[in-house]
Amino acid sequence: MTDTLLFAVDGAVATITLNRPEKLNAATPAMSKAIVAAVEECNRSTTIRCVIITGAGPKAFCAGSDIATLDSYATAWDFRNRDDYCDAIHALSKPSIAAVNGYALGGGLETALSCDIRIASDTAKFAAPEIKLGWIGGGGMAAMLAHSIGMSNAALMVMTGDAIDAQTALHWGLVSEVVAADGLMERARAIATAIASRAPIAAETAKLNLRAAVSMPLDKAMEYERDLQAICFATEDAREGRAAFAEKRAPVFRRR
Repeated sequence: MTDTLLFAVDGAVATITLNRPEKLNAATPAMSKAIVAAVEECNRSTTIRCVIITGAGPKAFCAGSDIATLDSYATAWDFRNRDDYCDAIHALSKPSIAAVNGYALGGGLETALSCDIRIASDTAKFAAPEIKLGWIGGGGMAAMLAHSIGMSNAALMVMTGDAIDAQTALHWGLVSEVVAADGLMERARAIATAIASRAPIAAETAKLNLRAAVSMPLDKAMEYERDLQAICFATEDAREGRAAFAEKRAPVFRRR
């Protein structure tokens, strides 16, 4: 899409690569707009079924917003209403995987948290360092961290700004897996390919259901899940799944 954002589609899997390795893939306003456009393309597509987010180079997934660009906003209100890359990733309707290949700092951590699944290289580091500069995260940092790793661990990260390593992130539940750096994208693609082979309406609905599960009271979340199940059950793909099971063959899902 741009020199600072690479967008590739291989079969049913799209990969968005933040491409400023010399700046630890820190996001600029132009990169944010490109991320918004890439997400819109993924959401419009009837063939893309899973999206991988990663960073170029061996050092960083994303170091957050490029600090040098922050003074370009005329007012704090303009900053508040900017095109935000974290919001864009959160708006993906397709299942998403963060392949965290190095530093995930500030908005980079929020970007990873906005993905449904997070896997990390053994060299990855995670931090919410905004407090060291006089502000706090604004892309859902506190809420998503608290849901992912609990209040105490979230407080430790956002109140000190200090980094944790990949094994700590795994222990706390911030990531699902830690793999060797040279196997990270292979593992991300394997997960994405598996998801892409499932019924796509059901996969997208599962994403909605999981988000509801952490934001609704339990009884309402269970009621919502039953409604979503009924919607999926009425699709052609669900009928195909039942037919394939009866006929002992692999299903062919068509997103219908």
